[in-house]
Amino acid sequence: MEFRQSKVNISGHAIECRINAEDPKRFVPSPGRITFLYLPGGPGVRVDTAAYSGWTVPSNYDSLIAKLIVTGKDREEAIQRMRRALKEFIVEGIRTTIPFQQKVLVSEEFLSGNYTTKFVENLLSGQ
Repeated sequence: MEFRQSKVNISGHAIECRINAEDPKRFVPSPGRITFLYLPGGPGVRVDTAAYSGWTVPSNYDSLIAKLIVTGKDREEAIQRMRRALKEFIVEGIRTTIPFQQKVLVSEEFLSGNYTTKFVENLLSGQ
């Protein structure tokens, strides 16, 4: 490369949530027909998906429905945007990981930025 790390300016923050057709407590697949789908939008919000109302999520493939990506001027703004985007993201007819991701975004451990590889296990067990 023709430039050094010291020349790279880091600015802003991004968070991605992978919206899967899975039970949000046991993480087992939740295939089936999406009866209604509403995607969030707005400043700093991006959704990558091919899903649509009426689409049947197959049981024999990856359960990924969409990638929801938000950006903000800092981590706090990105967290606020992701909270709003997850609240606006509606998928009916199947279960998704959205409730779990909403739980992550309000947990004190996540908000503090001080968490370990036991984070999900602790969150699911209520610790």
